[in-house]
Amino acid sequence: MNAARPTTTLKDRINRFVTDESTGGVLLLVAAAVALILANSPLEGFYTALSTLRVGPAAWHLDLPLSAWAADGLLAVFFFVVGVELKHELFAGSLRQPKEAAVPVVAAVGGMIVPAALFVALVYGMGDTEGLHGWAIPTATDIAFALAVLAIFGRGLPRPLRTFLLTLAVVDDLLAIIVIAAFYTESIHPLPLFAALGAVALFGLLTRTRRLRWWLLIPVAAVAWAFMHASGVHATIAGVVLGLTVPAFPLHGESHARTHTLDDAVRPFSAGVALPVFAFFAAGVTLTGGSEGVLDQPVFIAALVGLVIGKVLGVLGMTALLTRFTPFRLPDAIGLRDLFPIGFLCGIGFTVSLLITELSFEDGTHFRAAKVGILAASFLAAVLGAVLLRWDARTARLADMNRDDLADQDHGVIGDPDDH
Repeated sequence: MNAARPTTTLKDRINRFVTDESTGGVLLLVAAAVALILANSPLEGFYTALSTLRVGPAAWHLDLPLSAWAADGLLAVFFFVVGVELKHELFAGSLRQPKEAAVPVVAAVGGMIVPAALFVALVYGMGDTEGLHGWAIPTATDIAFALAVLAIFGRGLPRPLRTFLLTLAVVDDLLAIIVIAAFYTESIHPLPLFAALGAVALFGLLTRTRRLRWWLLIPVAAVAWAFMHASGVHATIAGVVLGLTVPAFPLHGESHARTHTLDDAVRPFSAGVALPVFAFFAAGVTLTGGSEGVLDQPVFIAALVGLVIGKVLGVLGMTALLTRFTPFRLPDAIGLRDLFPIGFLCGIGFTVSLLITELSFEDGTHFRAAKVGILAASFLAAVLGAVLLRWDARTARLADMNRDDLADQDHGVIGDPDDH
């Protein structure tokens, strides 16, 4: 008699669909495309009215425009997933061993410093001192988009390459969060901040109880977010801090770590709702009209060059220096040539870059120029990364790609049926 197969519900199928890496990238692309079409069509007025529609309790100073709810509220859900993922990598994954983590961490640092330096040099050199406020715009990497391009075009490449990109992108986003907290917070109100940290601590305790009670976790997380918003620190910081409190190991006889449990529960909403809605409100920049174009603006040029060229130089250059002059090596089966397309994938700034733009500039020429630069750079970086991934996959590989004097092991390849 055949064993009964586990039933798959409609909810399970939807969750698998929206959390698939290639699907996540497509959803972001569609949301951004719809926003651009609306913002540059006769429906521009409708799009603007929808973006500026204020909802929320005014008594709590939370009567915010829908675009602000998307950037401050929904994006906090995405950062919660980032925080959970980072916590797991730190305690049970690729960041647990310093020797294995060193190269992607240094690559992430290089992938932030070089683009920021290029941005500053270009903007300052062209005499646009006001544009310097956006120096952090090209420092971010969009995890969802980058992994989607790798999943589609990186088929046949060693699976450790995905782990390397994921580690690099998570560290990149962590550094971007630190930049937002340190440089884009104008003033801090201590009492709400302490209240937010108290709610975060309570959330951490609740994630360690025998049973996860969602009816408690969600309100406590909402309170932490609201107090963080009131403190002056960008509210998305609450998401990553909450994620870092989740235990990265199984509890009470469970078979899976709590980080996996909460990631599985929240990621479908993050990938299927939070990120596409944010992209819809953030990417809708008007390309026509106005007295001054954006394509000749220093901020546009700097964002484009920083993301497309700066990321490659930073990721590839820092990795080459580290592996050349120290004992550290790339992970097994990965060579420097593999990081050429990875550098371009890191140039897909999109989500966090758009957020930093909104924190850097008021609506105006700089605001529009930066957003157009990010969209153009992300598209160009994705295309170049995709082309180079296919070239890399079709090129014969050496027996010792990372040059550690040990033959590479078979780790499987991206696109295998059991690849996750």
